Order: sequence, then structure tokens, then C-alpha cells
Amino acid sequence: MIPYQPLDRSVAGKTVFITGAASGMGRATAHLFAREGAKVMATDMNEDGVNTVVEEIREAGFDDIAAFTLDVGDHDAIKAAVAATVERFGALDILINNAGFARLAHPSEDQYEDIWHDSVNVMLTAQQRLIRAALPYLMKTETGGRIVNIASTEGLGATPGNGPYVAAKHGVIGLTRAMATDLGRDGITCNCICPGPILTNINAEIPDEHKTIFAKRRVPIRRYGIPEEVANVTLSCCLPAASYLNGVAIPVDGGLTIKNA
Repeated sequence: MIPYQPLDRSVAGKTVFITGAASGMGRATAHLFAREGAKVMATDMNEDGVNTVVEEIREAGFDDIAAFTLDVGDHDAIKAAVAATVERFGALDILINNAGFARLAHPSEDQYEDIWHDSVNVMLTAQQRLIRAALPYLMKTETGGRIVNIASTEGLGATPGNGPYVAAKHGVIGLTRAMATDLGRDGITCNCICPGPILTNINAEIPDEHKTIFAKRRVPIRRYGIPEEVANVTLSCCLPAASYLNGVAIPVDGGLTIKNA
């Protein structure tokens, strides 16, 4: 019988690069990785917001964290952010592509074209650019580089009036599968998370009573999730022990996508 093989379940000492870290799931992910002993580069286009998150984490007693003001729609800025990460921490082991936004539009509306362009640029094109910029460093990681792309349950279905976002998130799942296929031979895994209804700034304007009605009707757990619940699944995908998890889209949605009625 083959002896039991213990696998490493720690990201301590690893360097993680997180986009969209000023709020919501990105903020929770930065907090969690820092608490798990990782070196964190928290990036966001909201300079004040991401600096505040870094201060929160330092005040909690975790100092291996830095901020970089990054608009992921800017290709040159992506390259600069990755270079700054390696200069600061000496490595880049884990990439979390989390930045995103949501803007509704019907195909008949004039603004649809602009929203489409911005959605694809920020939530799909930027992800592949970040992966490619990080790739030389991910290949050097002894325990295998890790990439986690944040998609959405909108990448598994569609909501009316949300076409550009839906298309971008479907693209993220496709990108994840393509990168998993291309990079697996280098020991790099690429997976994506599909959050469902999570309490973030994107849905902050929805009245609480409407959220409750939706959750009780659509979600078997009967509530919205919190960002920390998504962050913990993201962390699990990045463990050295997760070396055979590759190319999957994981719904973190309380069961929304499996409920028929």
C-alpha cells in the first residue's frame, strides 16, 4: 500500500497579488491571506480605499502587505504593478483576479456599447494581461503557481439587462479553462470562483427587504453570502495541497445555481 502523503495546507511566505482589494471580496481576501501568513500586494483603482485596507491589516498585526493604485484597464499599469510586487517581496506566487463592476443596460440603449467595452476590458482582457504579466514569476514558484479568477454565477446563466457583465463573466470561465490547459504542464493551476448573491458594494443599493425576499425564493441557504465566505474558497484553491485542482468554476452561491424552483 502506498504510504499516506501529507500535503502542505499553508500559504505562509507566499506572495499574493490581489486586484479590486479596496472593498468587498477583494478586501476580505487581502485580510484572509495576510492572516494566513502570506505577503500581500493589495491593488485597486481606489487609492484611498486600498490604503485604508492596508492600514486595517497592519493594525491587526500583519505587516507583510503593500498597496498599489491600479486601474486594470491600463496595460502599462498592470506591468508596473507586477514589477513593483516582485521588487517589494522578491516573488509572485499567487494571482487573484478580482477587480470588477456592474452596470446594467438593455441592448437597445445607446450606452450599451460603452458598457460592453468597459466590462470586457476590465473583467476579461485585464485578467489575461495580468496572468501573462505574472507568468514568468509564477513559473518560478517551487510548489506551483496559483491563479484564481473571480467570475460570477452570471457566468453560468444570465439576468435580463446585464448583458455586458454576463458576457464578460462567461469569458472568464473560458479563459480559466484555456489557461488551465496551457499552464498545467508548468505546475501552474488556474481556477475560478463564481460568487452568487454576496453582500458587496455592487448590490448595496438594493433594499434589505428585497434581498431577503430574493434569498428566500432563490437560495437554499436563504440568505446572501458575505465576502469572507468567498475569500475562504479562494484561499483553498491556492493551497500547495490544491495541486490537482485545475480548470474548474466553483459556485459560491448558497446553492442558487442548483435550485430549480
